Amino acid sequence: MVRRTKEDALETRNGILDTAERIFGKRGVSRTSLDDIAKAAGVTRGAIYWHFRDKADLFAAMVSRVTLPMEDQVCGAWDPSVADPLAHVRGRLIRVLERMTTDPQCRRVFHIVYHKCEYVDEMRDVWKRLGEMRAGCLAHVEQGFREATAKGQLPKSLDPKRAAIGIYALVDGLINNWVIDPDYVPLALEAQHMIDLYLDGLRHVPPARTRATRTGTRTRRTSGARSSPRT
Repeated sequence: MVRRTKEDALETRNGILDTAERIFGKRGVSRTSLDDIAKAAGVTRGAIYWHFRDKADLFAAMVSRVTLPMEDQVCGAWDPSVADPLAHVRGRLIRVLERMTTDPQCRRVFHIVYHKCEYVDEMRDVWKRLGEMRAGCLAHVEQGFREATAKGQLPKSLDPKRAAIGIYALVDGLINNWVIDPDYVPLALEAQHMIDLYLDGLRHVPPARTRATRTGTRTRRTSGARSSPRT
């Protein structure tokens, strides 16, 4: 009997989350009340408060259903036994992009996260949680690039932190635009090529001295052009 009660409670909770996901996607988070969700889910407002503190808590639980599995891909602690760090990072990021195209729920939730929610007032804590996830992903990828540099897979002149920020921006931007318009880019076909294009660029980062020389040359040329007398 107790087991059945727990199963019923879990079923009710998931039903509330499924309903919230659907209504948030249609109306937006700020224009959806807990009463709206309760009515659409066929439960009482009290049932919602039994499972969630408030709308922000419900929203966070809805997001966690897809972000937690994705965090396992690129946000976990770095495994020092990884023999090929560059392939590891590459594979994880490609799987994140591919999941967007194969998991409809993932696409729906990220569409809400990016385009249907204002992170103010009660939603500030959710924004903080998303920021923590981003920081974890960046740290994981940065460590991967550090390991790849140490193993000679990437040049010593590479700045791992900058490289991690850049590839995160690439993945984040692709997801952001794709959930609005899947025709923006055939993500299922292009995910691997996009990541490889970026990583190929990292392999050809010039030595620091070369970059400094090029910068100095551009500066001298610019200064010379500005100081040239008019005729």
